[in-house]
Amino acid sequence: MKLKTALLGAVATVSLAPAAFADAHMGERGRDGQLNIIYWQAPSILNPYLSGGTKDIESASLVIEPLGRYDQTGALVPYLAAEIPTVGNGGVSEDLTTITWKLQEGLLWSDGTPLTSADVVFTAEYCMHPEGGCAQLSKFEGVETVEAIDDLTVKVTFSGPQPNPYGPFMGGQSPILQAAQFADCLGTKAPECTDANFGPIGTGPFVVTDFRTNDVIQLVANENYRDPNKPAFATVTFKGGGDATAAGRAVLETGEFDYAWNLQLAPDVITSMAAAGVGTPVSAFGTLVERLEMNLTDPSSALEEGVRSTSAAPHPFLSDEAVRRALSMAIDRDLLVEVGYGQAGRPTCNLVPGPEVYASTENTGCLVQDIEGAKALLDGAGWVDSNGDGIREKDGVELRILYQTSTNAVRQDFQALIKEWWGEIGVETELRNIDASVFFGGDPGSPDTFQRFYADVEMYANNFDGTDPQAYLSAYTCDKMPSPETQWQGENINRFCDPAYDALVAELGATADQAERSRIAIAMNDMLTKDTMTIVPLVDRGRVSAHANSLGGVVLNTWDSELWNAADWYRIGDNR
Repeated sequence: MKLKTALLGAVATVSLAPAAFADAHMGERGRDGQLNIIYWQAPSILNPYLSGGTKDIESASLVIEPLGRYDQTGALVPYLAAEIPTVGNGGVSEDLTTITWKLQEGLLWSDGTPLTSADVVFTAEYCMHPEGGCAQLSKFEGVETVEAIDDLTVKVTFSGPQPNPYGPFMGGQSPILQAAQFADCLGTKAPECTDANFGPIGTGPFVVTDFRTNDVIQLVANENYRDPNKPAFATVTFKGGGDATAAGRAVLETGEFDYAWNLQLAPDVITSMAAAGVGTPVSAFGTLVERLEMNLTDPSSALEEGVRSTSAAPHPFLSDEAVRRALSMAIDRDLLVEVGYGQAGRPTCNLVPGPEVYASTENTGCLVQDIEGAKALLDGAGWVDSNGDGIREKDGVELRILYQTSTNAVRQDFQALIKEWWGEIGVETELRNIDASVFFGGDPGSPDTFQRFYADVEMYANNFDGTDPQAYLSAYTCDKMPSPETQWQGENINRFCDPAYDALVAELGATADQAERSRIAIAMNDMLTKDTMTIVPLVDRGRVSAHANSLGGVVLNTWDSELWNAADWYRIGDNR
């Protein structure tokens, strides 16, 4: 076996939960009363395994927790686990084929029953069920078995050496579910378990008392939380919906809310709001990339359900790489950054913009807009405007695109600019925006989710937790396409399928050497972007949120859920 990856050695130095910075504010649980959080994208479910939407993953993180998380530096820290397993402490086997987790002693679910290894095993069974359509299946890539050694010990065995064994049960995307609550929710029954999906029993600092989907969540402090002094807040109102402008004002100007997530606003707007002196914007770069997703399947409403937007029906013109490449070439990314993000954005051609060791330095061709080059490329591929109506066609197929995204001022500005540029190269574009709560929801019956992809092109941002992109890049294997058989869940939104890419996923999962891991990951990034233009990155976005000046303990984290340390938040200025 080659030298172990640096990742496995580095995490051995991190062994304490990230609570120390609030130690000076210890006191009675619930002492600070009410906490108000606003996400302008409203949660639609509290089960991350049935939704890949950030709003759902992060709201759920107040209630259900993983064995370990990533802190604000990207380091691994234990939560439900007693420590992070490594080769050094014996938790990861020398041959890298197993990882063994030890749970903390005495952990209780919010209903007072003990958390055991059986719950961890059940969580793996739940997500890995072949008919479940788990939205986080890539987290379990390469997992062969998950077994309970005793009540507090879980052993994960991989099908081969796994240099990055921290996929399952790490981060906000892979929390532990209570086996007793979800026992009858396996496979195709998963979306039907409304009570469990809307009100999961958890180990986190808060407990759901009421959930009005796509609207508001009411929570109270978890009386069985493992730290008797936390959380400081007795109740939480988690408001969803509206828009980023209203959310920003509610924290930065009026003080109605304590925390506002993802202020996707023009920089001058945020600066103006912050001048009121009520709240503070916080920002940091991570791996969040605003991108265009190209649908490689046909979304035409003329096709029957079950065929539409599935691998059974190739896209009539986006299957042509020349068209995808021309669409990318027509875009002025510098102007998009200027209009939408200012200092909080950077033009990018990469799906994985960081950490630096995984960023492709040669994938820079998209950074310069080339309208004439795009026209020439389409001409050479046989897409011409033969009747003078301004729209190119070939073999009776016209370049008419339905381009959808969530409702947001910055995204609608992007749509308008991109439509104009595409019009210059002979592509007609219809714009559509969908309420974010619906677009990023997990409702298998909705035709408007980003997973179902009933459009030609869609735009959104996505990122991965932690600093290793293995699970993130593994999402694009052939077996992870959303379809009716998977309840329209799955991470491979484009329906991209290339055996050569699947082989790279397997190779990355079996490679320990850091230089080789970087090379493979960069090759995968380039295959999806530079080589095929299946994904067209636009902007490397800094995460911008805001908190009230009276809210202490907030540590912005771009490597995990923003609410990762909500148990440590407290009110500044109150008696304690």
